[in-house]
Amino acid sequence: MALGRNRRRDRGVDYWPGFVDALSTLLLAIMFLLTVFVVAQFILGREISGKDEVLNRLNSQIAELTQLLALEKSGNQDLEDTLASLQSSLSSSESERTRLQQLLESGAGSTAVADEKVGRLTGELDAERQVSARAMSQIELLNQQIAALRAQIGAVEEALQASEAKDQASQARISDLGRRLNVALAQRVQELNRYRSDFFGRLREILSDRENIRIVGDRFVFQSEVLFPVGGADLDTAGQAEMGKLAAAILELAQEIPAEINWVLRVDGHTDASPLTGTGRYRDNWELSSARATSVVKYLISQGVPANRLVAAGFGEFQPIAEGDTPDVLSQNRRIELKLTER
Repeated sequence: MALGRNRRRDRGVDYWPGFVDALSTLLLAIMFLLTVFVVAQFILGREISGKDEVLNRLNSQIAELTQLLALEKSGNQDLEDTLASLQSSLSSSESERTRLQQLLESGAGSTAVADEKVGRLTGELDAERQVSARAMSQIELLNQQIAALRAQIGAVEEALQASEAKDQASQARISDLGRRLNVALAQRVQELNRYRSDFFGRLREILSDRENIRIVGDRFVFQSEVLFPVGGADLDTAGQAEMGKLAAAILELAQEIPAEINWVLRVDGHTDASPLTGTGRYRDNWELSSARATSVVKYLISQGVPANRLVAAGFGEFQPIAEGDTPDVLSQNRRIELKLTER
């Protein structure tokens, strides 16, 4: 050992072991201090938390004591107020007793009370008079308003009566106009019926020799075979001759009918129920009946009959005058009807 040390001394001084020892000692000291610090912190935290709990309890106790003190003060104040009220009442009673004794002693107490009552009643009476005066003024105002309303109602009633009188007069005039209109219409109908009768009479004379022309009610009925070829709508020679006679009769009668009578001669075309093939000139019986009525109207116009006095209508097979499907029934339903009527 001594030999090694001597060798180290020979090589130089070695400081490292001493430095390590010093550093270890320092670390131990630091750890000791940290341990002491942690323990001190723990102990101090417990002390502080304990003190906080104690402080909270003390604060709650102080708050309770404060509330109790406030209640005591409030109760004390109420007692003081009650005492003051009782003292005031006692003072009032004593002063009233003193006043009554003085009144009794002086003998003038009853007179003063009576005067006081008279004054009070007089004031109340004046107040009632003022209220009554205001009520009377309001009543007067209401009476004036009622009078104005009655005047307005009277004016409205007068206007209503005048309106009713005018209405009655208007109703009377309307009734009179209606009666006159009915009379005029009846006269027109009578005139039209008379001219219609003349028209039928003339046509009977003209067409009396034709067995295929019939009269059904207020209409002249021409069988289609008299006027048209089978399935056609153009008047044949015989049909033109018949319609020429008809046109002459219409023109002769038109000169006798007054211009104010708005008459027309209606030409109605009818067919039987036999359907058309649809491949010919007319697709169905509607077109055929309308074409035949139009053909008659156009021929009458060509003979001088005014166009505004003629009307053409086609009814197809839907207005038969005979029921059945025999040849005779079908022939009766194929027809042209003429009717004089008012437009």
